[in-house]
Amino acid sequence: MRKWEFDFYMSSIVSHKKIFFITSKTFFRIFLHYRSLKKALQITKINVINVTKNQFRKVALTLTNSVIIKDQRIIACWLYFMAILVGLMIIIGGITRLTGSGLSMVEWRPLIGTLPPLNDDEWIRVFELYKKSPEYAQLNFGMGMDEFKKIFFWEYFHRLWGRLLGVFYIFPLIYFFLQKTIPSKYRLPLIGLGIVGGLQGIIGWWMVTSGLSHEPTVSQYRLAIHLFIALSIFTCLLWLGHSLFLGDSKIQFGIPTFVFGLIFLTIIAGAFVAGMNAGLLYNHFPLMGDGFIPVEYGEKGLLDPFENPASAQFHHRWLALIATCGVLFLWKSAIKAKIAVKQATLMLVIVSGQFILGILTLINAAPVHLGAMHQTGAILLLASSISVIHSLYRVSE
Repeated sequence: MRKWEFDFYMSSIVSHKKIFFITSKTFFRIFLHYRSLKKALQITKINVINVTKNQFRKVALTLTNSVIIKDQRIIACWLYFMAILVGLMIIIGGITRLTGSGLSMVEWRPLIGTLPPLNDDEWIRVFELYKKSPEYAQLNFGMGMDEFKKIFFWEYFHRLWGRLLGVFYIFPLIYFFLQKTIPSKYRLPLIGLGIVGGLQGIIGWWMVTSGLSHEPTVSQYRLAIHLFIALSIFTCLLWLGHSLFLGDSKIQFGIPTFVFGLIFLTIIAGAFVAGMNAGLLYNHFPLMGDGFIPVEYGEKGLLDPFENPASAQFHHRWLALIATCGVLFLWKSAIKAKIAVKQATLMLVIVSGQFILGILTLINAAPVHLGAMHQTGAILLLASSISVIHSLYRVSE
């Protein structure tokens, strides 16, 4: 073999070895990259699955929360509706009192009494029963059937409204329980409100019976208890409604709660004024006779605030003034904290109008239209203060 042939042969072998070496090395690297890529794909797949699961859980949780919130707001709207009905019930009760109609129905028939007298014989029957009452003998002797029907209407309407309240409360409550949409912590309060509402009808009749025995007037104590329970139901309905619709709010014993107590107490003091017809005395303002304090003040001893008409009016006047100052302070607190500003401003407007309306009612000897407006203002003031206080305690919780 020639030398150049040998050299060519040897160089060819070396070249092939290099090619083989490069190819093997490259293949090994590709294999390693493949394994890494496969492992990376597996990790990516797991991550994608986990992310998908988490997203699904978040979406499911969001949908579940939205359904729960929707159910709670439906219940809240129902409670707001019930609060409106209770507020109207209180106003109707006030008109019944102002028109002297509260003792026109001298029997209590919870079921049969739902229907009014439907014929002349039935009207004659209920009128004859009324003629046996002290009110007819001492105040309305000689009253005709047409006049009797006028006062009968308001007492009947008041009782009928109470029955409608029961229907609109009990049946939706049963439905919400069957649907299991009521949050657990609201179940007992809602059941309790239903029980108290049922007892309120019994207490109302207990109040009426106090004016069917000797004196043709209901006991101011029983009237105040009847109003106290009605206001308490109204307050609870609004508070629970706000909690379900806007968020939980924890009751705290602070100045806002004290102001609410003043408003509440002023309204109850008004019940004693109404129960003793104290609005017919001292029909001028701000003096009561020759001074700010009536001469009769303190004549009844420890029971003077509850059994002396002049003292009852005196207390109602000054409680109203103090409550108005308290509302002004509550308004300033809400404005300063920038919480519930609109509600607080509305509350201030209402309390101003209510104070003026109270003076007008007094100096005009409590006519029906002014008295009804005054009682309506009290309910609106109570409702607006509840809204402001709920917002203050909800945000600061």
